[in-house]
Amino acid sequence: MTRKPARMYRKVEGQVYTRREYMGGVPNCRITQFDTGNLRSSFPWSLTLGTEEAAQVRDVALEAARISAVRVLERTAPNEFHLKVRRFPHQILREHKMAMGAGADRISDGMRRAFGKPVGHAVRAGIGSELMTVYTTEAHLADAKEALRKASHKLPVPTRVLVSATSAPAAG
Repeated sequence: MTRKPARMYRKVEGQVYTRREYMGGVPNCRITQFDTGNLRSSFPWSLTLGTEEAAQVRDVALEAARISAVRVLERTAPNEFHLKVRRFPHQILREHKMAMGAGADRISDGMRRAFGKPVGHAVRAGIGSELMTVYTTEAHLADAKEALRKASHKLPVPTRVLVSATSAPAAG
Protein backbone atom coordinates (compact mmCIF):
# COMPACT_ATOMS: atom_id res chain seq x y z
CA MET A 1 0.00 0.00 0.00
CA THR A 2 1.45 3.36 -0.99
CA ARG A 3 0.98 6.49 1.11
CA LYS A 4 -0.97 9.29 -0.48
CA PRO A 5 0.21 12.87 -0.12
CA ALA A 6 -1.30 14.86 2.75
CA ARG A 7 -2.53 17.52 0.33
CA MET A 8 -5.34 15.31 -0.94
CA TYR A 9 -7.49 16.18 2.07
CA ARG A 10 -6.75 19.92 2.00
CA LYS A 11 -9.63 20.98 -0.26
CA VAL A 12 -13.00 21.72 1.29
CA GLU A 13 -15.39 19.80 -0.91
CA GLY A 14 -18.16 17.28 -0.65
CA GLN A 15 -20.46 16.35 2.17
CA VAL A 16 -19.47 16.66 5.82
CA TYR A 17 -19.30 13.33 7.67
CA THR A 18 -19.45 13.86 11.43
CA ARG A 19 -21.77 11.19 12.85
CA ARG A 20 -19.47 8.57 14.36
CA GLU A 21 -22.35 6.41 15.57
CA TYR A 22 -23.30 5.54 11.98
CA MET A 23 -19.79 4.42 10.97
CA GLY A 24 -17.64 1.65 12.25
CA GLY A 25 -13.92 1.74 12.85
CA VAL A 26 -13.39 5.49 13.16
CA PRO A 27 -9.90 6.15 14.62
CA ASN A 28 -9.54 8.32 17.70
CA CYS A 29 -8.71 12.01 17.50
CA ARG A 30 -4.94 12.56 17.73
CA ILE A 31 -5.08 15.84 19.64
CA THR A 32 -4.12 15.01 23.22
CA GLN A 33 -4.71 18.38 24.94
CA PHE A 34 -6.72 21.41 23.91
CA ASP A 35 -5.52 23.63 26.80
CA THR A 36 -1.83 23.76 27.76
CA GLY A 37 0.32 25.93 30.01
CA ASN A 38 -0.78 28.05 32.96
CA LEU A 39 -4.56 27.60 33.08
CA ARG A 40 -5.10 29.44 36.38
CA SER A 41 -3.83 32.91 35.49
CA SER A 42 -5.44 35.43 33.17
CA PHE A 43 -3.09 37.13 30.74
CA PRO A 44 -3.48 40.61 29.19
CA TRP A 45 -2.43 39.70 25.63
CA SER A 46 -3.77 37.14 23.17
CA LEU A 47 -2.17 36.04 19.90
CA THR A 48 -4.36 34.06 17.52
CA LEU A 49 -3.30 31.91 14.59
CA GLY A 50 -5.94 32.42 11.88
CA THR A 51 -6.24 30.91 8.41
CA GLU A 52 -6.04 32.95 5.21
CA GLU A 53 -7.71 30.33 2.98
CA ALA A 54 -10.48 27.80 3.39
CA ALA A 55 -9.00 24.35 3.94
CA GLN A 56 -9.26 21.11 5.87
CA VAL A 57 -6.61 20.68 8.54
CA ARG A 58 -6.01 17.12 9.74
CA ASP A 59 -5.88 16.35 13.45
CA VAL A 60 -2.27 15.15 13.19
CA ALA A 61 -1.25 18.52 11.69
CA LEU A 62 -3.02 20.40 14.49
CA GLU A 63 -1.31 18.22 17.10
CA ALA A 64 2.10 18.75 15.47
CA ALA A 65 1.49 22.51 15.45
CA ARG A 66 0.44 22.46 19.11
CA ILE A 67 3.52 20.46 20.14
CA SER A 68 5.80 22.79 18.18
CA ALA A 69 4.30 25.90 19.80
CA VAL A 70 4.35 24.45 23.33
CA ARG A 71 8.00 23.38 22.94
CA VAL A 72 9.03 26.95 22.09
CA LEU A 73 6.86 28.51 24.81
CA GLU A 74 8.02 26.18 27.58
CA ARG A 75 11.63 27.01 26.76
CA THR A 76 11.25 30.79 26.43
CA ALA A 77 8.29 31.65 28.70
CA PRO A 78 7.79 28.88 31.27
CA ASN A 79 4.54 29.23 33.24
CA GLU A 80 3.77 32.55 31.48
CA PHE A 81 1.41 31.34 28.74
CA HIS A 82 -1.87 29.55 28.07
CA LEU A 83 -2.21 27.86 24.67
CA LYS A 84 -5.72 26.90 23.56
CA VAL A 85 -6.58 24.87 20.45
CA ARG A 86 -9.75 26.60 19.26
CA ARG A 87 -11.18 24.09 16.76
CA PHE A 88 -12.14 20.44 17.26
CA PRO A 89 -11.71 18.06 14.30
CA HIS A 90 -15.29 16.88 13.73
CA GLN A 91 -14.94 16.02 10.04
CA ILE A 92 -14.27 12.31 9.47
CA LEU A 93 -12.12 11.59 6.43
CA ARG A 94 -12.69 8.56 4.22
CA GLU A 95 -10.34 6.85 1.82
CA HIS A 96 -10.99 4.27 -0.88
CA LYS A 97 -7.81 2.22 -0.87
CA MET A 98 -7.11 0.76 -4.29
CA ALA A 99 -5.01 -2.36 -4.80
CA MET A 100 -1.91 -1.62 -6.84
CA GLY A 101 0.58 -3.78 -8.69
CA ALA A 102 0.47 -6.93 -10.81
CA GLY A 103 -2.71 -8.94 -10.53
CA ALA A 104 -4.61 -6.15 -8.80
CA ASP A 105 -7.39 -6.33 -11.38
CA ARG A 106 -8.35 -9.81 -10.11
CA ILE A 107 -8.68 -8.78 -6.45
CA SER A 108 -9.95 -5.22 -6.83
CA ASP A 109 -13.54 -4.16 -7.38
CA GLY A 110 -12.54 -0.83 -8.89
CA MET A 111 -15.11 1.83 -8.14
CA ARG A 112 -17.82 -0.59 -7.10
CA ARG A 113 -19.04 0.29 -3.56
CA ALA A 114 -16.25 2.88 -3.30
CA PHE A 115 -17.54 4.90 -0.35
CA GLY A 116 -14.28 4.43 1.56
CA LYS A 117 -13.25 3.59 5.07
CA PRO A 118 -12.69 6.18 7.83
CA VAL A 119 -8.98 7.06 8.09
CA GLY A 120 -8.85 10.16 10.30
CA HIS A 121 -10.31 13.47 11.40
CA ALA A 122 -10.03 17.03 10.12
CA VAL A 123 -11.10 20.58 10.90
CA ARG A 124 -13.02 22.40 8.19
CA ALA A 125 -11.55 25.87 8.49
CA GLY A 126 -12.93 28.82 6.56
CA ILE A 127 -11.15 32.06 5.78
CA GLY A 128 -10.20 33.73 9.05
CA SER A 129 -10.89 30.70 11.25
CA GLU A 130 -9.00 30.78 14.54
CA LEU A 131 -7.05 27.54 14.96
CA MET A 132 -5.16 28.26 18.17
CA THR A 133 -4.67 31.11 20.62
CA VAL A 134 -1.82 31.92 23.00
CA TYR A 135 -2.55 34.11 26.03
CA THR A 136 0.59 35.66 27.54
CA THR A 137 2.19 38.71 29.18
CA GLU A 138 3.63 41.71 27.37
CA ALA A 139 7.19 40.58 28.13
CA HIS A 140 6.67 37.36 26.14
CA LEU A 141 4.79 38.69 23.10
CA ALA A 142 7.75 38.10 20.77
CA ASP A 143 8.20 34.55 22.10
CA ALA A 144 4.53 33.73 21.57
CA LYS A 145 4.62 35.18 18.06
CA GLU A 146 7.66 33.04 17.24
CA ALA A 147 5.92 29.95 18.67
CA LEU A 148 2.86 30.52 16.48
CA ARG A 149 5.08 31.16 13.45
CA LYS A 150 6.80 27.81 13.97
CA ALA A 151 3.44 26.12 14.52
CA SER A 152 2.15 27.52 11.24
CA HIS A 153 4.84 25.59 9.35
CA LYS A 154 3.12 22.36 10.41
CA LEU A 155 -0.24 23.39 8.91
CA PRO A 156 -1.29 22.90 5.26
CA VAL A 157 -2.84 26.37 4.95
CA PRO A 158 -1.38 29.92 4.92
CA THR A 159 -1.91 31.58 8.30
CA ARG A 160 -1.65 34.96 9.99
CA VAL A 161 -0.93 35.87 13.62
CA LEU A 162 -3.37 38.41 15.10
CA VAL A 163 -2.40 40.22 18.32
CA SER A 164 -5.01 41.76 20.61
CA ALA A 165 -5.03 43.18 24.12
CA THR A 166 -7.75 41.09 25.71
CA SER A 167 -7.69 38.85 28.73
CA ALA A 168 -8.14 35.12 28.63
CA PRO A 169 -11.40 33.61 29.83
CA ALA A 170 -11.28 32.67 33.50
CA ALA A 171 -10.50 28.99 33.85
CA GLY A 172 -12.40 27.10 36.47
